[in-house]
Formats: sequence, structure tokens, C-alpha cells
Amino acid sequence: MRATVRDVAALAGVSPKTVSNVVNGGVVVRPDTRERVEAALAQLDYVPNLSARGLRNGRSGAIALTLPEMSSAYSAELARWFVELARDRDWVVQLDQTANDPERERQLVSRARAHLVDGLILNPVTLSASVLASTVGLPPTVVIGEVEPEHVDQVHVDSVAAAQEVTTFLLDRGHRRIAAVGAPDPTADGRRRTATSELRVSGYDAALRAAGVSPDPALRVPLSGWTTADAAGSFDAWLTALEGPLPDAVFAFSDSIAFGVLHVLAARGIRVPEQVSVIGFDDVDGAAFAIPALTTVAFDRRAFADAALDLLASRIADRDAPPSTVVIPHRIVERASVRPR
Repeated sequence: MRATVRDVAALAGVSPKTVSNVVNGGVVVRPDTRERVEAALAQLDYVPNLSARGLRNGRSGAIALTLPEMSSAYSAELARWFVELARDRDWVVQLDQTANDPERERQLVSRARAHLVDGLILNPVTLSASVLASTVGLPPTVVIGEVEPEHVDQVHVDSVAAAQEVTTFLLDRGHRRIAAVGAPDPTADGRRRTATSELRVSGYDAALRAAGVSPDPALRVPLSGWTTADAAGSFDAWLTALEGPLPDAVFAFSDSIAFGVLHVLAARGIRVPEQVSVIGFDDVDGAAFAIPALTTVAFDRRAFADAALDLLASRIADRDAPPSTVVIPHRIVERASVRPR
């Protein structure tokens, strides 16, 4: 049977209130008493009953974090910061993924209405985020990523501006045939064309037009998924079917995609950056260790998670406050995968 506070108190020789003070924090407990309680907690494998706590004070101490997928380095690094920084706020994090499926996203949001969580942090699949058309019945919610509704708190990187800067960066180095890997699939159901793809291709197109270069639909490479394996398979097939010369640069819409692109180019004996420059997005830990080291767009993921949790805490405290938006700054980190000027 699950150990209770009273079981822990009896083993430690203290009152149940003292056990609660140790578990919940906020009250000073003598070091020797704390040690006894912590030893009893470990011995009994005690787990706090968040549901009971929620019934007493209206709070569960748990929040939900929902991401499109968990397999990428970017998602893993971002989730790590959410878990670490939530713990500083005495929250536990329930993780789930939508697998870039709008229907699954709706199901997860519906579950959030019924589950005992203090708040929800959601990375929507689509730009319109119709799943958030109404927040009635939802716990306090913060969106990470760019969406159209202005009635929700949001934290994001400006994908349009960043993509414009990346494309201009490549243009300034003499590149003109710039492939966009991760672009939206024009044949796909609009509900499955992800917000990130739509926004980054918009910035890419805008930069090309500003430089007098007509966007070429043949240089857009859609992907079935944003994993390294998906990117490698799709990019390799695209190169095989390509009519005309190689692109002289590739803008990969994430670092995971860029790793797949680098793999394919190396396997085909195409030199980077001598023949094709490659740039990614996210600056994950592995980007600096790619061969060659990957030029990419960086932003502070710790600051990103911290801002989202701050907004969530404010929304929990005041459900009626006007919505806020935080835009996290970005920068291009130059490494060896892009040809110098």
C-alpha cells in the first residue's frame, strides 16, 4: 500500500505537520529533524498525494507540457529546462507529445480540462491553433510558438525574422540557389502544415524577393517528419530527382534536419561548404560537433522556458489579466558549414 504522511511521521518520530513542512518546503525545520524525515521518506518510498493536496488548496503542484515530438535534441533540451526550472517553482511536469497531429493535440487539450493540473504549456501544431479558439474550461495556458489567437499568453522566437536573416546571410555570401528543407508540403492537408514550416518559409521567401531572387518552388523540400532520419531520406530522394544543378546552399529548418542533410551530402561525396553551404536552426548541443561544425540560429532555451513558466505563474495568480507575449532574441552562430564571404 502507498505510504501516507502519518506512516512517515511514525517512522521518523515526528508529527505529520513536520513531515508536511519537509515535503512542501517554506518552513524552517531543524537539520537533524529534516534528516530523520528524509530518511523515512526514502525508506517508505513516499510519494506526495497531489490529488489530495489539490482538494485542500485548489492546487495540484503539477503542470502539463505538450510538445509536437520528444525525439529531437531540441525537444529534449527544451523539456530539460522546463523540468529543471519548474522544480525551482515547486511544480512537477507531466510531459506528452502530439506527434504533429492536430487531432491528437485536441485530445490532449481535452484531457487537460479534466486532469488535475495547475496549468498547461502547449506547443501547437498549426498556426491557427483552433484548438485554443476558446480557453473556457482550460487550466491557465501558455503557448510556446507563434499562433494567431491573441487571447493566450505566448513565448516564441520570431521565426519569420530569423528565417529572413538566415536567407540574407546566405545571399550575402554569394548563394542564390538556396534549398529550404522542412518547407510546407503544398499537397498536405492544411491542418497538418505546421506553424514553424509556414513561418520560416515565409521569411525565406521575403528575403529572396528583397534580394531580387525569385523563390523557386523546386528548391523547397517538404518532410514527412523533422527527425534526422526523415530529413536524410527525403533530402536524398529529392537530390536523386533533382533536375538541374545542385543547390549552392541549404537552409535546414532545424538542426536535426541539418544533420540529415550533412549525412546525405557526405555520403554522396559533396563537400560542405566548398560545394554546398548548410545552415540549421536551434543550436542544439550537437551542432558544434557536426562535421563540419554547423552554422545555425541560436537562442537561449533556459530564458525561453523561464519566460513561459513566469507567464504561467502569473496566469495562475490572475486568470483575468490581459494576455502577454514574450519574444526571445535570436542570433546566427557562424561555424564551418557555410562558405565565408
